[in-house]
Amino acid sequence: MSLALSVLDLVPVRSDQSTGDALAATLDLARTADRLGYRRFWLAEHHNMPAVAATNPPVLIGLVASATERIRVGSGGVMLPNHAPLVVAEQFALLEAAFPGRIDLGIGRAPGTDPVTSWALRHGAGGVSDEAVTHFPEYVDNVLAMMEPAGVGLALRGAQHVLRATPAARSVPQIWLLGSSDYSARLAAAKGMPYVFAHHFSGSGTAEALELYRSTFQPSDRLAEPRTFLTVNASVADTTEQAQRLALPQLLQMLALRTGQPLVAQRTVEDAETIVDAGLPEAHESLIDAMRRRWVIGDAESARSRVSELAASYGVDEVMVNPVGGALRGTDPRTSPARERTLELLAA
Repeated sequence: MSLALSVLDLVPVRSDQSTGDALAATLDLARTADRLGYRRFWLAEHHNMPAVAATNPPVLIGLVASATERIRVGSGGVMLPNHAPLVVAEQFALLEAAFPGRIDLGIGRAPGTDPVTSWALRHGAGGVSDEAVTHFPEYVDNVLAMMEPAGVGLALRGAQHVLRATPAARSVPQIWLLGSSDYSARLAAAKGMPYVFAHHFSGSGTAEALELYRSTFQPSDRLAEPRTFLTVNASVADTTEQAQRLALPQLLQMLALRTGQPLVAQRTVEDAETIVDAGLPEAHESLIDAMRRRWVIGDAESARSRVSELAASYGVDEVMVNPVGGALRGTDPRTSPARERTLELLAA
């Protein structure tokens, strides 16, 4: 099996960074991925989080695509219930027109934030209703149709109108459904769309979701056979000990998220070590150990072997890595050397 590698980026914000610093580090990471031959660079949508600057995938995609030459750039993903479908279609139709053949639109159903921020997003998002999640399958169809060159017919006040996302499309982005439950697996299979399960976040249920998708897949004009790939968190360094150290800040971030602790900007490696050395509750240590086992953490040889094993186990020919290595004190705030090193060592 020829294995392709891709990148997922949440634009992490460290305690020593401004948002501008984090964006500069992401652009360097994207250039590194482009130079090393990675297939895709996807950007997430999360809101009101101290350690995540990936609030607006279309804006980020434009920045990254402009800073790179050949890599596909996309959303991992746009949380469609937060937005009016026409707005999403217009944004990605323009991105595809500007960077033809390089744009992916990954669509998700989750809010990507806390309930209060979700309320603010959905009530201010161009007429998004309280039933946006319920209407998710219909909204997906609307986005697909409006980006096609012919557009979609809309009946309004007794007349038929044509609605197009852009006046003269020559191509459309590649569109994926994303999910962390079996809901999106079923929907993607029914609509004949590519599908990605959020293995990097969920860590369980991946095999079941992919089997459900493959076994119920219905071919469509867009896709003749099931298409999916695997996502995984990765910290790779010159030694396994270094990789374990560099993974600590993100492990603590995920621990806080899963246990309801206050979220903070991503700590430096030294600050994370201080917290761990002071002692964690036994239940928290167990959670961290479980995450370590699911993530790819190690030196180049062991990490590449682990990625290949995961790809073979889940029957995919592409793995998307979320490089999670933290930074040491004194690191240039506009860089993320551990994340770039992860990509370099995996691609070697």
